[in-house]
Amino acid sequence: MFKLIELNISEPVNQQVYRTLRRAIITCQVLPGILLSEKDISTQFNVSRQPVREAFIKLAEAGLVKILPQRGTFVTKISVKKVIDGQFIREAVECAIIKRAAQEISDADLLLLEQNLKEQIDANKRKDIRYFLEKDDEFHQILMNVVDCPMAWETVENIKAMMDRVRYLTLEDISPPEDLVKQHEKIVIALKKHDPEMAALALHEHLSTILKTIKLVSQQHNEWFVD
Repeated sequence: MFKLIELNISEPVNQQVYRTLRRAIITCQVLPGILLSEKDISTQFNVSRQPVREAFIKLAEAGLVKILPQRGTFVTKISVKKVIDGQFIREAVECAIIKRAAQEISDADLLLLEQNLKEQIDANKRKDIRYFLEKDDEFHQILMNVVDCPMAWETVENIKAMMDRVRYLTLEDISPPEDLVKQHEKIVIALKKHDPEMAALALHEHLSTILKTIKLVSQQHNEWFVD
């Protein structure tokens, strides 16, 4: 059903199970409507049912599964409304972050962003969509680290779970990675100029892309969507 990871002792088991299941749902390895078996997953990970149960609860909070008493846990379809609402909240948080980041960003932070951009370009050349998405997330996480606000990333990561499924479905031809790289480059240029308004505008352009692409992808994959 999904690629397992080797569990390590440095991180809670439930978080590792959650992250693996989240990635599997977002990258379409597990399709909408599929029943997730608590027993089978605990066996695959060689763990007790408790951390799997806790991972299911966190997935439900992110809108990726629905837990039905006496019936089981099912992968949800993509809610167009939740994607639009999530984009609105995410942009509000990240625009506030990037305005501060534009004033506080250091040369070392800019080097991290430039290295990240190179890795995005490399992932695109290799047609590695999953790795590209990881680097995209890392780009935004670096911005939040600039202002030392880890809670902001935790909030955004939970909000954007439904959005990430749309992002994955659109990266082939609706919203190609090279376009997203160019948007990221505009953000970095604004940050180098320490221009908060320019940075916020570039970020708005980047984050609002999904509002244009969701209509197309929902038509292409109608069976995946609700609303």
